[in-house]
Amino acid sequence: MKDSLQLAFIEETRELLGELEATLLAVEESPNDAELLAKLFRALHTIKGSSAMFGYDDIALFTHDIETAYDLIRNGKLKVTKQIIDLTLLARDEISNMLVKSDTTSQINEENTKKIVESFREIISAYHKADKPAETVTAKTKPETDKKPSAAQQLYSIKFTPGSDLFLSGTNPLLLIDELRGMGSLAVSVFIDKIPAFEDFNHEACYCYWEMLLRSSVTIEAIQDVFIFVSDACDLKIENITQEIWGVAELDFEKLQYSISAEQDYHSLELRAIVKNYSAPPEQWKRADIPAETKQPAQTAAVKTEADVSSSIRVSSEKLDELVNLVGELVTIQARLSQVATSNNNGEMISISEEVERITWSLRDSALNIRMLPIGSTFSKFKRLVRDLSKELGKEVELITEGAETELDKTVIEKLNDPLIHIIRNSIDHGVESPEKRTKQGKNRLGAVTLSASQSGGSVLIRIKDDGAGLDKEAIRAKAISQGLVNDNAELSEAEIFSMIFMAGFSTAKKVTSVSGRGVGMDVVKRAIDALRGNIEVQSEMGKGTTITLKLPLTLAIIEGLLVRVENDHYILPLSSVEECLELTQEDINSRHGRNLVEVRGSLIPYINLRKRFSIATPRPKIEQIVIAKVNDNSIGFVVDQVFGQHQTVLKSLGSYYKNVEGVSGATILGDGSVALILDINKLSENEESLENEFTNSVSFESNKQQI
Repeated sequence: MKDSLQLAFIEETRELLGELEATLLAVEESPNDAELLAKLFRALHTIKGSSAMFGYDDIALFTHDIETAYDLIRNGKLKVTKQIIDLTLLARDEISNMLVKSDTTSQINEENTKKIVESFREIISAYHKADKPAETVTAKTKPETDKKPSAAQQLYSIKFTPGSDLFLSGTNPLLLIDELRGMGSLAVSVFIDKIPAFEDFNHEACYCYWEMLLRSSVTIEAIQDVFIFVSDACDLKIENITQEIWGVAELDFEKLQYSISAEQDYHSLELRAIVKNYSAPPEQWKRADIPAETKQPAQTAAVKTEADVSSSIRVSSEKLDELVNLVGELVTIQARLSQVATSNNNGEMISISEEVERITWSLRDSALNIRMLPIGSTFSKFKRLVRDLSKELGKEVELITEGAETELDKTVIEKLNDPLIHIIRNSIDHGVESPEKRTKQGKNRLGAVTLSASQSGGSVLIRIKDDGAGLDKEAIRAKAISQGLVNDNAELSEAEIFSMIFMAGFSTAKKVTSVSGRGVGMDVVKRAIDALRGNIEVQSEMGKGTTITLKLPLTLAIIEGLLVRVENDHYILPLSSVEECLELTQEDINSRHGRNLVEVRGSLIPYINLRKRFSIATPRPKIEQIVIAKVNDNSIGFVVDQVFGQHQTVLKSLGSYYKNVEGVSGATILGDGSVALILDINKLSENEESLENEFTNSVSFESNKQQI
């Protein structure tokens, strides 16, 4: 059973792995970007260090050689190659697998990890072999007694004061000091003046702090990296004091350490004063004798302490979901309060209910905004997918992302991953042509898949566009007929033909591959988007490409709905789909000879009678209402007894017993405590089998009638 610290480590490591993958793909495009290379090294260094702290020794050992290679890369000693990028991506996947382990089992492919480690060791070994001749020549030309360090070496003052709870995170500060010692010559002074009396001593607390002098050619950033995974739990100050000290290159650190130990009084020790006295310069020394590399302003880098850390905090998804559920309950209670206040005609109570309503709506917006995340976090994952899939299919494809800052409910984002994977895979496999074919057609060898997001009212539009071959309408129609999905004499619009790619079992691939051809994928997309109460639109042009647009609600927790009534039951229709409301009289019905059609500004719109659909046998009212809604780019009416108006709808699950009821996507609780069903207008439209035929026949009838 994992404790809370291990769970936090796993979550943070997964974030680091995501950052590592995104940075690797960016480095592949800009291999000389020093900032990106440093970011890669820091991510690997943090993963290695924190893994050792939390008992994931397999990850720490596995990451060691990879970190060594990237240390050479960031210092300009090794060049980034495609082989290194490929190996690191594989290593990233293996580290992810290593995280998924229990007390007895581990999802580790030992053969893969061994190959990856050996490959990195070969790369490091090849570098050292190539660098060895130069080192040999240098050794022969220099006198053996000359141990003077490189002129580029600097002298750093390091003050490290860990928090008292450092040991609780599993950190051993002596290991950090040993890592500094590996960077150059180090002199250390330890302070124990904060140790309390025996009766107040806590064996789990850290009372020591350290001051150190380091002579090395590394940068301040490299020293900071040593403390990177304890930076939030310590006070750390690093200064370059090379300019203050004479004869930095001449310092004998063994003697210096002896001097420090001799003067140590455990309370106050100014290391700068000691080193200045120890290295007092001869009178003939001049400022010009200091190497040019050391003539630089003193640099100071103070790592933020725990109190200075950003005000953002990590909150579990379960706690956020609970908050939104409670806000939903509050919205329901507020609606009930408003209804009671209005029915009693109590002015004071109405005033209070309005104030509660204002606060409730503000709280609702704040709670929902907390769950909103930029969709870019999902978009970045697909760069790896496009890279690997292009390589597998022998194509050249780049992923272009737009609108990554667009925010969407985290629940929607989580459920979008699989549908987007299926669409992108199909775009690359079926859409984008091979480089040779694109060249013959006068296109750029490099194909493009554009993934964009934008907000439109209460919805988010996600578009997946490719510049490939486009959809062949005739091929799709012929395949659908051959598979018995449609009749061969059916008259279908372009939108209807394109929508067939979402039918179960449908595929136009001529052969089965690891990517496509089994007729599984796009039907999964349709079901997933329907479950999110979204719509799919397909546009395509032969030779130019295909665009698939997903229209999704901003949130699944609370929606704006239109409250209607049929007999004694109340229903909610999604307000985002509603266009207008009309009256329907008996005369209107008689004028269409009983057909479910209504004329709206010269256009005939089919409608579904919900009273008939729900098998309500009581007499219909003299005047009914038609709610005109947009369903898959078509206008369809829904006949109800009465329309009440806009309603804040808190979605509630129907439970497992009613989960397969078609035409109903959930329920909500009204102000009086009664339950209203939320209608799935897309499914209701699909289930109305005779709707399209009735519409076609009626249009034909009306046209013939007008001609006569």
